[in-house]
Amino acid sequence: MSTERMPNPAVLVPEAMEALMAVNRAVAGVGVDGKVLALSHLRASQINGCAPCVAGGVHQARQAGASADQVHTVAAWRETPWFSDEERAALALTEAVTRLADRSDPVPDQVWDVAATYFDQKELAALLLTIAMTNAFNRLNAPTRQQAGTW
Repeated sequence: MSTERMPNPAVLVPEAMEALMAVNRAVAGVGVDGKVLALSHLRASQINGCAPCVAGGVHQARQAGASADQVHTVAAWRETPWFSDEERAALALTEAVTRLADRSDPVPDQVWDVAATYFDQKELAALLLTIAMTNAFNRLNAPTRQQAGTW
């Protein structure tokens, strides 16, 4: 296990943490199912290898009503029966947005259009903000080697 290189940058700049948390509060107020947002957070954090965000995401997903089967298999959601069509649309969008550099058309119309059948524009905005915020936290935690379970 590696050790923390430094405290989380957002903790060192308290105004930054306040701003990041304000975005999360705003997103929570839109009305997207908390389980969908938590599964999205967990999946992006898995892709980015962010241990504290994966650990926190598991806890958050369970609190939001995700089943043990969902939490244990979110990395393989396409091959399991435990996700609704809405959750699958959110997870597909999460993967595409998190892996922007992996293809020339980072978020294909098919992924976007399916998500748009389940979420209106404000809900899509909330989902995209969740994905962006998760990626931001992942990019603060991973390079500084933040440890899971230290919050």
